Amino acid sequence: MALYKNHMKEKLTEEQFQNPTSEYRGAPFWAWNNKLDRDQLLRQIEYFKEMGMGGFHIHCRAGLDTPYMGKEYQSIVAACCQKAKQEGLLCWLYDEDRWPSGSAGGMVTKNSEYCQRRLIFTAFEHPSEEFVKGDSLTYGVLYHMAEYAITVQEGILQAYERIAPGEIIPTSARRWYAYLTIAPRGDSFNGESYVDTLNKRAIEKFIEKTHQEYYRILGSEFGRTIPAIFTDEPQFASKQTLRRCDEPQELQIPFTDDLEEAYQEAYEESLLDKLPELFWELPEGVSVTRYRFHNFVAERFAESFADTIGQWCEAHGIMLTGHMMAEDTLMSQTSVLGDAMRSYRSFQLPGIDILMDRREFATAKQAQSASHQYGREGVLSELYGVTNWDFDFRGHKLQGDWQAALGVTTRVPHLTWVSMKGEAKRDYPASIGYQSPWYQQYSLVEDHFARVNTALTRGKARVRVGVIHPVESVWLYYGSNEKTGAIREELQENFQNLLQWMLFGLIDFDYICESLLPSQCSVKETDVLQVGQMQYEAVVVPGCVTLRSSTLESLEAFARGGGRVIFVGEPAPYTDAQPSNRAAALAAKSETVPFSKKRVLDALEPFRDLDIISVNGVYSEWGGRGAGARTERLLYQMRQDGEDRWLFIAHGLPMLNPDIPYRESIEIQLAGEWKPTLYHTMSGSITPVPARYQNGKTQITCEFYEHDSLLFLLEPGTRATTLTREADRPGEGEIVEFPDILPITKSAPNVLLLDMAEFKIDRGPWKPREEILRIDKKVREALHIQRSHVQPWTIQETGKARHMVRLRYTIECQYPARNLTLALENQEETRIFLDDCEIEKKVQGYFTDEEIETIALPDLEEGTHHLELELPYSEKTYLEACYVIGEFGVQVIGSQASLVEPVQQLEFGSWTEQGLPFYGQNITYHIPIKLEKAGTLQVQATKFRCPLWKVYLDGDEKAAVAFAPYTAEIPDVAAGQHEVAIEVFGNQINTFGCVHNCNEQLRWFGSGAWKTEGASWAYEYQLKRCGILKKPEIRLLENKE
Repeated sequence: MALYKNHMKEKLTEEQFQNPTSEYRGAPFWAWNNKLDRDQLLRQIEYFKEMGMGGFHIHCRAGLDTPYMGKEYQSIVAACCQKAKQEGLLCWLYDEDRWPSGSAGGMVTKNSEYCQRRLIFTAFEHPSEEFVKGDSLTYGVLYHMAEYAITVQEGILQAYERIAPGEIIPTSARRWYAYLTIAPRGDSFNGESYVDTLNKRAIEKFIEKTHQEYYRILGSEFGRTIPAIFTDEPQFASKQTLRRCDEPQELQIPFTDDLEEAYQEAYEESLLDKLPELFWELPEGVSVTRYRFHNFVAERFAESFADTIGQWCEAHGIMLTGHMMAEDTLMSQTSVLGDAMRSYRSFQLPGIDILMDRREFATAKQAQSASHQYGREGVLSELYGVTNWDFDFRGHKLQGDWQAALGVTTRVPHLTWVSMKGEAKRDYPASIGYQSPWYQQYSLVEDHFARVNTALTRGKARVRVGVIHPVESVWLYYGSNEKTGAIREELQENFQNLLQWMLFGLIDFDYICESLLPSQCSVKETDVLQVGQMQYEAVVVPGCVTLRSSTLESLEAFARGGGRVIFVGEPAPYTDAQPSNRAAALAAKSETVPFSKKRVLDALEPFRDLDIISVNGVYSEWGGRGAGARTERLLYQMRQDGEDRWLFIAHGLPMLNPDIPYRESIEIQLAGEWKPTLYHTMSGSITPVPARYQNGKTQITCEFYEHDSLLFLLEPGTRATTLTREADRPGEGEIVEFPDILPITKSAPNVLLLDMAEFKIDRGPWKPREEILRIDKKVREALHIQRSHVQPWTIQETGKARHMVRLRYTIECQYPARNLTLALENQEETRIFLDDCEIEKKVQGYFTDEEIETIALPDLEEGTHHLELELPYSEKTYLEACYVIGEFGVQVIGSQASLVEPVQQLEFGSWTEQGLPFYGQNITYHIPIKLEKAGTLQVQATKFRCPLWKVYLDGDEKAAVAFAPYTAEIPDVAAGQHEVAIEVFGNQINTFGCVHNCNEQLRWFGSGAWKTEGASWAYEYQLKRCGILKKPEIRLLENKE
């Protein structure tokens, strides 16, 4: 099942580095979200190859209108797999109709035996039935499990007793109830419930409906064209906590039919007897029952879901990959997973999910650590999700770079839509595919990461320090927010601080998961702690409140063998959640430091392989430590590859200011003597670099910018320091003057967005002007058609739609408009009228997406025009904006847009305010220049809001620019007249973005961002700046020797 076959070769060849094969390249989520069309899908596979991708994940999303796992669906999957094979790409599978994984689109959970269970703990009595083990449960019924008399004083559980139903209780007590119920049905599961992930039989049924079906039709390609199957956000019912201790509330915890018996067998106590201890604090301290419950559910979940599927995948020659739910914080993973790392034991390719460009270092570190310890080939990441249309190449590179430094080798860009029809266009844009005008340029990004991966999949990670993961300490305090919330916050703060101190202090480490350690580590008195395939010279115990006896046994033996154990903060007062001085005794024989960044890094200094010093202190104005101090923004990964090492250095934090290129000079200090060679991942070139040697260390001086990353091959030995490196030359040379107003060429006609219309239903009266998505909501309310989010393939519509909706758009023309088209969805069932005359529909092509077709419109003269659309309305109908396309300008004032004289020239600055407010394609500025002498032209544009821009000289493409210092150099330009052209790529943010949303701080760009209310809504257009916002500088430099 090896994914990265070339990493077994003795050396990385120049050809492999420069032209990486498909396994090193990204494979985006390919959102199957319409009535599937085989030819359309096969075309889009070719687009992926054009973008530099290595394949795709077949990923069913909202809008799928072909029966999931039916014969047609399976036939199309097989055709796409065959097409991938022909193109030299990989076809990655996905295990669900949408997410979270487990219900097989509701097919598994049609049987209530396999539906998720929840134990409801409540102070309110509900009608219920008695639970009888072995009987089938019924949806909507509460099953009485237990009843309690509970006395709480000052937030402490002073007394409790499990009582018989109706038994008289003391006046000081409150009656609480425990009910078992099936999770409610929901649209996300096509009208069924989520699966019981604590029930192995349910997961076996999931495999039967999904994995076995894929194996039946594609098994010959498992481990070949099909490397893995992706599972998405498996979880159990979230564990809820009390807000205040003395309030009657209703809470839930995960449960399953045999949990009480299985728990009792494991711990020789009844969970139901002691259930109140899960929610309130005991007078004498922590509850061992609470700890046991969290551990039991975490293990049951990992066994039932990940182990069951992982074992099936292992037996069938395919990798289990994907990611868990809510892995980032100690609280979040406790709530729905127990602990994240435990499930990774069965992932052949552990994975993570990073949304909104967050820096979830813990999420990545947990998966990377498990990958290291289990000898996996790398880590997968679903990345770029929920970042919107204007997330540019800078964001793509920075997000990918920090993840590469933390072990990510398989990139799953989120996402590429098959279709933008209906709600699909609001399914977490942007579409990383042909609907984005920059898609043919994406190989600039993809080639970089593929080259990085050719190196970072070789050899073995060099990690010398292990850190005990403290999640189990949070279990002890998973009680009321009133009494334990502050303790949990402190544990999380300590967890996060230590993580960042070590990462940015350049001491790499792996987390050690206590529940996995006994199976990974035999107890030996040696000076390295062997955890799976990793050996740690030092182990950090970070303020844990409880430690397992098995963990302490391993650490005690490690310390006796000469290994370094470092306690940060106080030693744990509990062992296996019971009072114990065992950790304190070990701490007394070891080293203890406070939760202090300096003290922690000082203690770990003997295990440092790398330091990076800022030479020029460029970030001091932003609070950085200044010249001569360690940088605090960089991450790294080091790998041992035979006698050689690979070193990858990346920026770990977001840009401080995207408009100001900061050039940082750094000194890289390496333990040992090494000959460094720089592998340029953007260009594919390979360059020896000079180094200095002092006191057994290697010193390399580099200059780089905020979007740069560095990949070095380090070979044993020394190299002469006489080598020179070319320096960037921004700001040098003579300014070349050119006009402010320039002729332009657009890559596509201009756009008038039509999203504000009057409307009427059937023969009713016209309603006032309203935004189109609000119209859709009002029509549904009027017709009593509930917006269902079940998949269209599950909806059986009979006969014709019984209602008609008519939309009337007003178009103001201040200038005659010619050669127009109208872009709209569902044109085949829509009647179109212009100024009361019905238009004969002739499809001209499509606008942005194949399902937004264009129809020829008559010319428009100056004045007011009315465009009316009439279409049938049913449960599957979505009312969507439409677009007038043509050669005109657009003027926007508030909520009104009108057609004006065509835009034929522009000044640099946002084009949104220069007649192109809704334009999302590309614009080329044509710049005439005259050179008095020959030399090198340098073009620099530092302030822009676009994915990238390209430079042409006299019609020939010369460079693509997306990253600081935002310069392109064109050598050997002769004296005389020339044309420099700058092509600026668009991003669709004002064409399909949430143009009525007032929340400029919003980071979650899901469907709700288009449907805001109150202060977050405006009828006036809320448009973004687009283009190059500051006039570029063109300079003439001396040609380099």
